Amino acid sequence: MGERADNEQPGVGEGQAGTDESVPHRTFADRRSAGFGLALGALGVVYGDIGTSPLYALKTVFTLDRGLVPTAPDVLGVISLVFWSIILVVSVKYVIFILRADNEGEGGVMALAALAGGVLARASQRRAARVLALGALGAALFYGDSVITPAISVLSAVEGLEVISPGWAVVVLPSSAVILTLLFAIQRWGTGRVGAVFGPIMLLWFATLGVAGAAEVVRHPSVLGGLSPSYAVLFFVEHPVIAFIAMGAVVLAITGAEALYADMGHFGRAPIRRAWFAVVFPALTLNYLGQGALILRAPESRENPFFLLLPDWAQLPMVLLATVATVIASQSVISGAFSVSREAMRLGFLPRLRIRQTSRHQYGQIYAPGVNWALFAAVLLVVFAFGSSTNLAAAYGVAVTGTFLITTTLFLVVARLRWRWSTGKLVIFGAVFGSLELTFFTANLAKVTHGGWLTLLIAVVLFTLLLTWRRGAELVTARRIEREGPLRDFIDALHAANTPRVPGTAVFPHPNKETTPLALRANVAHNHIRHEKIVIVTGSTANVPHVPWDQRLTINDLGDPNDGIIHVTAVFGFQDLTDFPEVLRHAATHPLAEGIDAEQVSYFVSRITLRRTGAPGMATWRKRLFIALAHNAASHAEFLQLPEERTIVLSAEVPV
Repeated sequence: MGERADNEQPGVGEGQAGTDESVPHRTFADRRSAGFGLALGALGVVYGDIGTSPLYALKTVFTLDRGLVPTAPDVLGVISLVFWSIILVVSVKYVIFILRADNEGEGGVMALAALAGGVLARASQRRAARVLALGALGAALFYGDSVITPAISVLSAVEGLEVISPGWAVVVLPSSAVILTLLFAIQRWGTGRVGAVFGPIMLLWFATLGVAGAAEVVRHPSVLGGLSPSYAVLFFVEHPVIAFIAMGAVVLAITGAEALYADMGHFGRAPIRRAWFAVVFPALTLNYLGQGALILRAPESRENPFFLLLPDWAQLPMVLLATVATVIASQSVISGAFSVSREAMRLGFLPRLRIRQTSRHQYGQIYAPGVNWALFAAVLLVVFAFGSSTNLAAAYGVAVTGTFLITTTLFLVVARLRWRWSTGKLVIFGAVFGSLELTFFTANLAKVTHGGWLTLLIAVVLFTLLLTWRRGAELVTARRIEREGPLRDFIDALHAANTPRVPGTAVFPHPNKETTPLALRANVAHNHIRHEKIVIVTGSTANVPHVPWDQRLTINDLGDPNDGIIHVTAVFGFQDLTDFPEVLRHAATHPLAEGIDAEQVSYFVSRITLRRTGAPGMATWRKRLFIALAHNAASHAEFLQLPEERTIVLSAEVPV
């Protein structure tokens, strides 16, 4: 652990997607072609999760509670619930409203929390901290979703083999394990090499969903009555308990909605909306209608209505296509976990993790080995522990609905304080979406004893880790500042002692310009010299994804332009790469940095040894946890992109 949170948090996510307006000389045909390409890409990444929900959503609804009889009113009631959940939560809330709440073009629950926190910080730091903590809870729930989604998606696809032949049931678990192992093993190469084929495959997938559903709707057109909200209302009136339980499974039809927002920075708002209304929404609607029509015609098909929609000859090809689609869906949530992890680091909720760029052109294509293999172990454990997608569906939903509620809450904060929405609009939005999502969440809590405890356990553990790291970093920062002492006094002491200078430039990463870097104090104290030029570099994280270089650097002479000591402040967006050598290369063009060769400087980094004490501020068990996290943090030099051969590490002890 080297510097305080400001200097320790690497960036997250992709670069901002360009817009048509940013390239005004392009023709209409060029813009249309680019828009089509982005919409096709959105199909492959954004809609993988929600696009594979038809594999298990209705099957789970009709097998979750045997009291749900597949009579016409009940089937139409369920179809109505699914359809209007998609309309309200996905089409209206996310696609129309939430996508407007971008943080400099980027989305996601933690980006939204940063946006809301930035607005609140002007009035109350305490409220801003609570909002960021709420975002951390959303991130913790997302990790739970990241464990469940690959497991249930791949299992539900491979279980199609049982429809073809019950004797193939014995190969479902080992086949799923092999597919998941390969999926996590290829993460090190990134999505760039295979990303180009994701969109066309998912386009084929959605076309197949639509055609399969439409064929059954033609045979049983009365199922179109399920599009009326009256059937959902009647279903609740006549069977309130069964309907409430069913809501816990209906939510499976809208899992993945958060990805619409989280991936906005990569594809842009317009392509995501275009792909939804032109392809995804019609295909999903037709498929759910088709599954409903099939259950009405053949009630026994409720055990697996998705694959039974197809003729016998098409079922094996559909299993193969579904497997590929679920791999793509799993890929998107795994990549999302990498991005959320890096965003959490930048906002101060995680220690440094090893992050590797997998693309020289797309900043969002990253690989986090620790996150990847931890997810893999958790996913594989879940697959063998639950054994089937039906059993696993009981664990699914709590994390998703919890994230929905958090996003709605943060959106209301932004709408009120940033957009100045009236109280009436806030009440209507909160009442409509908050009440619906609270119903989803409460219905899923009923499944806690049947597996829902899993995602809650994951969320509680990770939320504890996130808050413990943030609190521990605050304590260490405060106690470290006491040891550092004022920088101005230290510089005056150097002048008074006439400390000898040696040729060269020494660079000291440090979180501020008020206190003295411990490495600088140690170097002078032990070697009794100072370098001819000293550069103190402070990195800070803004609540925006990106900061351009012409706005990133501030250079200060600290009161004496002739003593060779300068301070450089570099402000990074939470998705910018923290690269201190690049900071030096840009700073070297400034008059105060004249004569500095960025390729020859030496970097001095403070390595903090944490010593647990009985001092107040955090429980003993949390201190142990914090110290363990700090010991496993990535190298400070690696995090700051410092050249290993020109980096000197000096140790200092700080009590916690």
